[in-house]
Amino acid sequence: MALQFLSLASGSSGNCYYLGTGNYGILLDAGISFRTIKQRLKENAIEIEQIMAVFITHDHLDHIKSVGGLGEAQGIPIYTTQLIHTGIENNRYVDAKLYTSRKIIEKNRAVTVKDFSITAFNVPHDANDCVGYLIQYEHHNFVLATDVGHIDETVGSYIRIANHLIIEANYDKEMLLQGHYPDFLKERIMNGSGHLCNSETADFLAANFDSRLKNIWLCHLSKNNNHPILAYKAVKLAFDQLGICIGKDVNLATLQRTASSELYLLK
Repeated sequence: MALQFLSLASGSSGNCYYLGTGNYGILLDAGISFRTIKQRLKENAIEIEQIMAVFITHDHLDHIKSVGGLGEAQGIPIYTTQLIHTGIENNRYVDAKLYTSRKIIEKNRAVTVKDFSITAFNVPHDANDCVGYLIQYEHHNFVLATDVGHIDETVGSYIRIANHLIIEANYDKEMLLQGHYPDFLKERIMNGSGHLCNSETADFLAANFDSRLKNIWLCHLSKNNNHPILAYKAVKLAFDQLGICIGKDVNLATLQRTASSELYLLK
């Protein structure tokens, strides 16, 4: 059965991704309203009852806004590390506390949801804790690496085995440096525990490209310090220099900040 991927939102206003089989699926992050999640799933013929679990990357609000509504109100298990759950519990803007839906996972130890095997791995970012996810289903290795301060050996090792990859391309360096953000915020974004810029993402992907990688989605683009064309062109230029052909060797797309993507069928 084909694997389905749908981005419901990707950016500082909220992040949420769906991965499923057509009969059931999981959510990766829940940083938009429950109503919006339900509506955008339904627009793609996916019912909220098909969601078997939610996996959270870290405790910043744009990733956890509706965990209470999904967890306690809908009875959907919310999986993440102990430290991230502590951050969720202490965040006064989360829509409801988690009790029975709260599920603890450990990094680098797989958990099973139906036919999915999901492994959390450490990601450097300025949160209580931060993880990416490897989701394995049949012959697919699907990897999410967002809010990445820098690509260390752990993050890199998971990216290298991906067939399908969601990876951050948060900002264009020149736009950020010349923009209106205060110096302390620019430093936070660029200091290795903030976010990845377009060129960092592009250079790593080009230097580590493997033919098993079939799809790349660039995520969490900044509203003020990036543009989809800039992010796309950065990766394309790095690939072109090595003779990697987008559309033939690998597919590349940018994910919208406040709207759904198309529903991708990954065969």
